Amino acid sequence: MHAIWACIVSHAMKRQIPATMATQHPDNARSPFWKKENDPFVSVHEEPEEAILCLRDLGVQEFMWDWEGKYADESVIDKLFSNHHTYFKKNQLGRKKFLTFRLPNVWKEKGYSLIRALMVILTSEDFALDLSFTSRPLFEVILPMTERAEQLLYIQKSFKKLARFKSSVFKHRKNNNEEYLEIIPLVEGVDDQIHIAKLLCDYVRLHRKHFGCNPAYIRPFLARSDPALINGFIPNTLANKIALSDIYDFGIAHRIPVYPIIGAGSLIFRGGANPERARQFVKEYGGARTITIQSAFRYDYPLAQVKKALRYFEAKLPKSKAQHISDSDRPHLLRIIELFSETYQDTVARILPDLQSIFAAVPKRRERRQHIGLLGYGRTMGKNSLPRAINFTAALYSIGAPPEFIGLGRSLSRLSEREKRVLGKYYLHLKEDIQEAGRYINRDAIKTLAKKNPAWLALLEDITLAEHFFGLQLGPKKTDELLHRNLSSQLLLRYRDRGEMSRLVAETGKLRKSLG
Repeated sequence: MHAIWACIVSHAMKRQIPATMATQHPDNARSPFWKKENDPFVSVHEEPEEAILCLRDLGVQEFMWDWEGKYADESVIDKLFSNHHTYFKKNQLGRKKFLTFRLPNVWKEKGYSLIRALMVILTSEDFALDLSFTSRPLFEVILPMTERAEQLLYIQKSFKKLARFKSSVFKHRKNNNEEYLEIIPLVEGVDDQIHIAKLLCDYVRLHRKHFGCNPAYIRPFLARSDPALINGFIPNTLANKIALSDIYDFGIAHRIPVYPIIGAGSLIFRGGANPERARQFVKEYGGARTITIQSAFRYDYPLAQVKKALRYFEAKLPKSKAQHISDSDRPHLLRIIELFSETYQDTVARILPDLQSIFAAVPKRRERRQHIGLLGYGRTMGKNSLPRAINFTAALYSIGAPPEFIGLGRSLSRLSEREKRVLGKYYLHLKEDIQEAGRYINRDAIKTLAKKNPAWLALLEDITLAEHFFGLQLGPKKTDELLHRNLSSQLLLRYRDRGEMSRLVAETGKLRKSLG
């Protein structure tokens, strides 16, 4: 126990917390800047080189290597160290730059990849030692869809057993592997985020019981895509705010440093983190210490603008402060979350059947496993299956029905005066975000959909009520926005031509600077 505790403390003292984490989320509309040909698809074989380009050329501090729901190159460290030895000798992984595995959640999908991922962590440590590197290159992992503290301890205890097993069986090496693995809980559900304090308290209790000490620090990871898909973007945003406040209260109470991560995409519905909104994002999500830099952020904006935004995050995120949620405001926030969630879910359940062919037409950007089936997991709403959040967002934007507006106006109209004040107090840029998303509305397209399914009329009502609430006139105004509207109308006319629909989704994505 003493040796493990000494290792935890020693590593924490050296630890640099990255402000920027590049990810493999497939939301880019355009081709990556590092590709000569105009090809927006990134294959598994290209991902190791993508990682070095993000770390070295963009200056991103951390790269998420995703094993969840996709194929992952197990030789990533071998390729990075072999092909870029000089760079990593000066910028050692685990000290100046970071590669962080997102593990498969074995409670949600089959666990074949988990053992492979953990073995890569152990063998990468061996390789680093052989190269005389002084840092353990891989030492921290992300557990997606964390719901219980026992899941975190299961991964840590399994890794410790595997490290001991490897050292006992493969005795040709003089070194024994480090047995402790840092773990990041990725909390995805709105309800799970609201109750994140219990998760963290349970984790500390179990950690202390097993390892004999508190964790040296915790990096709670708050999702901004899947919870928006399930509950809508306002409940997700408010759940993030509650979680950030509770994370810092937990840290103070337990005297454990906390460094929250926000997993945001470029469009408002998935978090609104893009190079044009860097200042606004830092103000909105004060207290976040790390932000995900997804594919659209990196590839759908001018390179100079991307780099400038990254430097801004590095300078400002470490100093930002989370809003404290008062005891008197919390019940009102919970009531708002419940109201908006119910309206959103009811509407989505009724329009989902009309969108299935568009979901299927969203062009692929990565080699992913099927969302359902032997190796995947699925989500449903009512009787209908839900797509991935990126496909959902891409489809609705591409037909001129931004998902931010689903249930929005009707929910706003039902708020009390106190609830309106609380919403404005904690969602600082709500009006600006609604105005931005509203640029891509195509009322004519929504009316066309409503002729076959009256459920779409509710969305038109939501838009009208939102305009009245905020005092805005929503719709396209600039040339690119008007072109986006025209293309969305064309998409509905090509409803039976999957190839043409796919092309139009991609073209509208280029105009809004994100696929979904």
